[in-house]
Amino acid sequence: MTPLPTISRRQLIGSATLVVGGLALPGCTTTQAATGPRATGCLAPVQVDERRVIRTVAGLRPYRAPGFVVRAEQIGGTRLVHNYGHGGAGITLSWGTSRLATQLGLPGHRGPVAVIGAGIMGLTTARLVQEAGFAVTIYAAALPPETTSNIAGGQWSPFGHYRDSLVTPEWRRQFAAALDYSWRRFQIMVGEDYGVRWLPTYTQGNGGPDPSNPLDRYHPAGRNLTEAEHPFGMSGISRYDTMYVETGRFLSQLLEDLQLAGGKVVIRSFGTPAEVAALPERLAFNCTGLGSRQLFGDQELRPARGQLAILLPQPEIRYAFTGEAGYMFPRPDGIILGGTFELDQWSTEPEPAAIQRILASHKQLFSGFRCTA
Repeated sequence: MTPLPTISRRQLIGSATLVVGGLALPGCTTTQAATGPRATGCLAPVQVDERRVIRTVAGLRPYRAPGFVVRAEQIGGTRLVHNYGHGGAGITLSWGTSRLATQLGLPGHRGPVAVIGAGIMGLTTARLVQEAGFAVTIYAAALPPETTSNIAGGQWSPFGHYRDSLVTPEWRRQFAAALDYSWRRFQIMVGEDYGVRWLPTYTQGNGGPDPSNPLDRYHPAGRNLTEAEHPFGMSGISRYDTMYVETGRFLSQLLEDLQLAGGKVVIRSFGTPAEVAALPERLAFNCTGLGSRQLFGDQELRPARGQLAILLPQPEIRYAFTGEAGYMFPRPDGIILGGTFELDQWSTEPEPAAIQRILASHKQLFSGFRCTA
């Protein structure tokens, strides 16, 4: 396997010599992760208690049953490239679909570029535009931390939310290419600057590792566990390693990178495609997420609400969990508890009953811990 290049954050910020569409990473067929601590039968339990809740949030994922959209169209004299509709996989696919979008829009273009939206897709698209040597302006109604992306849990996982019967072969090729690039791009950003870290992840009832599944390579070090190798008090537990992103830190660093490299930010909203076409830039990338439903009339976009309870941080929690109880992701800014996927719910106010269910299911999970080491 060809090793990935070592690239500093300063090189990433200032580069204008990288290939169109993003960093020229070498291809590889398998990737080995820096695995986390060796699994044992003892893990520190999460202290789930209402008195430890520091905030509750509800965010709206831009769910689209036929999968995300990366395509180009012409609106008047402006070439518009769409990059939206990632559902629950926005963090995971961000660098990958942004690279697909820039590969679609940048070849043959001359002049400055506009990016509409300042969530994860807008920021990664804008950075790739800069790395290709173009001046860029982000136009957005809100900036981090006031974006939906800031609410995301931040697990890197290859399993998105889409309806298998509705996706096309071309979309599957886009999906595979996006996963591959995003997987490698996040690996060279691991560290405190961007808040990206590897963690062992315990999962319940998904059948465990499957070498015949091409997506299995994105869950390295995967194996099924015996009941003596974990404390969850149930069978059917497997373990793998993956990356987790502290979304607040990650987005703020990307925004800083953008501005250090000369990028501009303009606060404004758009009501019609004609307003986008009226921008001075002749190439624009639409990264408005759920906003594309109204702005560009994509009625296949639907909100999928996710509600989270965030507990006080516990530095000793160095693993994640997904299963029937929901999910638990530890981050320096708090222990993230979630697990809801509520279609067609537009409210961004957390519902006390849903938060109570999240807390109750995780309290039951961790109160049943047993130590076998």
